[in-house]
Amino acid sequence: MKVVIIDGQGGKMGQMIVERIKSVDISCELTAVGTNSIATSAMLKAGAQFGATGENPVIVASRNADVIIGPLGIIAADSLLGEVTPAMAVAIAQSKAKKLLLPVNLCNNIVVGAGSLPLAKLIVEVVDELAKIVK
Repeated sequence: MKVVIIDGQGGKMGQMIVERIKSVDISCELTAVGTNSIATSAMLKAGAQFGATGENPVIVASRNADVIIGPLGIIAADSLLGEVTPAMAVAIAQSKAKKLLLPVNLCNNIVVGAGSLPLAKLIVEVVDELAKIVK
């Protein structure tokens, strides 16, 4: 199973997701795609097998993924302080992959009813959901 983790900014969320997936030993191929090199580097250091940075890698990885994990903003153009381009958002949204999106309620994307769970709790929930998909 090909799992693509997409993150931007400093890559902290993506790093935490990779670390959690590794710690619960889910059998999958992890590809880290950062909207910038710092985010990619953080996810690779956490244990992702593959990594790439930028718009075209997001587009290509979205095409080949079984599951895409990232903040809600990855499907909204200009989010993550402008790091998500319109082409990235379209590629992710149109991908046939299951999308596990974390409602971090930043960048003007607010998921009503999702509450304000701490990031650590969101990471546990997203990895639990991934485990269900992989089984």
